[in-house]
Amino acid sequence: MVEVTKGIFEASKEIYSNNRGSILRTIVYTVGHFAIAITVLMLVADVPFMIALTDAIVEPIANSVWYFILDKWWASKSKNSH
Repeated sequence: MVEVTKGIFEASKEIYSNNRGSILRTIVYTVGHFAIAITVLMLVADVPFMIALTDAIVEPIANSVWYFILDKWWASKSKNSH
């Protein structure tokens, strides 16, 4: 079991080091999106906090995955054009 855990940890470190910029931008985007989504839903749509919170978490997670994929694709195209 220790070997599996060590392997997962090492793989995670490698993924992070290879994608650090994209991961950090994705985290910043996600946190900002949570706050914006909660605020907008509560002020504009008059949605209760718990519903706004649920939507603000689920929808940005999907957007974050999309952004990460888009950023990786975009960065690969930028490298190829130089």
